Amino acid sequence: MAEEAPSGGERTESPSSKRREDFRKKGQVAQSKEVQTAALFTVLLLFWIYYMPSFWHGLTELLAALWQSIGDIVITPQSTMNLAFFLLQKSAVLLAPLFLLVLIIGFFSSFLQFGWLLTANPLIPDFSKLDPIKGFAKLFSQRSAIEVVKSLLKVALISWVATSTVINHFQEALILIDTTAAITLSYLAKVSTLILAKVCAVLIFLAILDFSFTKWEMEERMKMTKQELKEEFKETEGDPHVKAQIRSIQQQMARKRMMAEVPSADVVITNPTHISVAIRYDSGKMAAPIIVAKGADHIAMKIREIAREHNIPLVENPPVARLLHKLELGTAIPEEMFRAVAEILAHVYSLKGKA
Repeated sequence: MAEEAPSGGERTESPSSKRREDFRKKGQVAQSKEVQTAALFTVLLLFWIYYMPSFWHGLTELLAALWQSIGDIVITPQSTMNLAFFLLQKSAVLLAPLFLLVLIIGFFSSFLQFGWLLTANPLIPDFSKLDPIKGFAKLFSQRSAIEVVKSLLKVALISWVATSTVINHFQEALILIDTTAAITLSYLAKVSTLILAKVCAVLIFLAILDFSFTKWEMEERMKMTKQELKEEFKETEGDPHVKAQIRSIQQQMARKRMMAEVPSADVVITNPTHISVAIRYDSGKMAAPIIVAKGADHIAMKIREIAREHNIPLVENPPVARLLHKLELGTAIPEEMFRAVAEILAHVYSLKGKA
């Protein structure tokens, strides 16, 4: 069931991807044993239906060969070992398909529930589980009660299915007294197959219910409190206040570097209300003018103040200032703005006597 929430609130928040991954690394995944049981019984049913004729034929041949040669066997330690090895080898060949199917189904019944998972975490000893008080409490926990109810329900359903099937065929069984052993065995095999098929259907039904419940239970266990979400965010993304401070410091440093470039500008183009863009152009080194500083509001006023201190002309041109302000710092002027900026630079150069 859901874990006890620490002080900080109830577990009402959906689990984050990190929490899901942490649970998975610990081997705590939604896994229903009923799914494996249902898969195993289904394999036994398929084995009984499709492989039993071949298995019975092979077993009959083995017993016939053993019966024919048993009179010729001289009992010695070596012959006993040879006979045991022979029987073991033949039995392994006959049962190999069943064992192989059980291994495959056992793997896929787990794989399809929670995917590929390889972790040694569940193997690490947890000495807290040796606490007798906690162990005694678990015997009477809600989880234990649910497991007991599930087991009783499963036994009751399987018993009812098997008993009702036998009762329904009881009248037919009475006539077997006057039949041959082969007919009797065939009838028993048919009824056994029917019982096993019904049991498989019950187990598959219970497996679907149990897996759905296990999935829901695991989701409840993984839920988080609001405080846990905040703490996890701090661990993964960093403290928002610290990140804001770092971002502020970085912006201040970038602004200082930008302001240091203003004295090298040729002109500052302004919007009289709140925009300033500083332009520099060196015809010998640059293919086009570049933006060395820009800003709005108080930063724009600071750029103008530095420009005045270094006798850099301020040219008021709102349309050009607004367009240039949208460009990234350090970028060259786009071709469509060459003419407008060139006219401003030519006017500045004429004022300086450079033209």
